[in-house]
Amino acid sequence: MFRVLFYQPEIPPNTGNAIRLSANTGAELHLVEPLGFAFEDKHLRRAGLDYHDLAHVRVHPDLDAAWEALLPANVYAFSARAEHRYTDVAYQPGDVLLFGPESVGLPDEVQHAPQVTKRVRLPMRPGSRSLNLANTASIALYEAWRQHDFTGGA
Repeated sequence: MFRVLFYQPEIPPNTGNAIRLSANTGAELHLVEPLGFAFEDKHLRRAGLDYHDLAHVRVHPDLDAAWEALLPANVYAFSARAEHRYTDVAYQPGDVLLFGPESVGLPDEVQHAPQVTKRVRLPMRPGSRSLNLANTASIALYEAWRQHDFTGGA
């Protein structure tokens, strides 16, 4: 399946929703520290409902540790400033969908890291700054999964 990587997420409900997304799609969720919350946070628990035990979640102390666990793989970095649309990618199982922190997005050094295969974006209306992190991850993951006829889904 696909792997979703949140680099230093800050808002507990977004990660809780991603946990739920992971459980419902079979995707792995990888989180890079520092996190802007504790796993005991009530907002994280509430957003994830009872899906925490059904999701495959792994926390990495830093990006290098995440790369070590995830590579080799295609890594698609999502950025509002990217030139390529997320729908222009032919996703393969095992691909990594990389997203940055809610307040600032992916830092340039992460977007342009040698491990990143391509930078992609979701189209938005002119003047829009960003989409919600959990929503963006959902849209991207479902496109990748759709390309594989929702294999493993009911």
